Amino acid sequence: MKNTLIAPSVLSADFANLQRDIEMINNSEADWFHIDIMDGVFVPNISFGMPVLEAIARHAKKTLDVHLMIVEPDRYIKTFADLGAGNLSVHFEACTHLHRTLQAIKAEGMKAGVAINPHTNVSLLEDVINDIDLVCMMSVNPGFGGQSFIKNTYAKIKKLKEIINRNNAHTLIEIDGGVSDKNAKQLVEAGADVLVAGNFVFRSANPAETISGLKKLTSF
Repeated sequence: MKNTLIAPSVLSADFANLQRDIEMINNSEADWFHIDIMDGVFVPNISFGMPVLEAIARHAKKTLDVHLMIVEPDRYIKTFADLGAGNLSVHFEACTHLHRTLQAIKAEGMKAGVAINPHTNVSLLEDVINDIDLVCMMSVNPGFGGQSFIKNTYAKIKKLKEIINRNNAHTLIEIDGGVSDKNAKQLVEAGADVLVAGNFVFRSANPAETISGLKKLTSF
């Protein structure tokens, strides 16, 4: 049976009630906390930094899946490990020496992830696929929540799955952006293992129930 991991995106939480929303995720069927760190340089937006992540880590009881949308991510790898990140994803487009960056992430005891923008071809990951624990595939242009899902994502998932299988890799495929009950099952059928859901979860009347619904929809 396929057990898809659900990772609610804390970027869509209510920052005035952050602890409440963290407890909701703790008590829900969610698997990970997905946390976007944006620097206003790599993407046209700024999100939370180290102190907020530290506060989240104090209360979170599940894996912190940290997605760095920043330039020069290497400078902060140890910091994020110290703050409690379980997974750390860096952008392919921001790393000049990707292999070295992945090794540095693993050396700090974290799972190493690579995030790719919608226009980046998955074939560029073939040479390092065995070093990647997780590919975070952006299905919207990174920087803001609430954007429309990019349909080409399904084809990209299938292509990436072929690369993973061909190289006998154990890389997970994570989809980030525009995930909802309208496309979740199709994404998993295409080969996705982890679904990041932000607005769909936090703008719903009952977020915990919405997470449970996504879990049921994608476990078959």
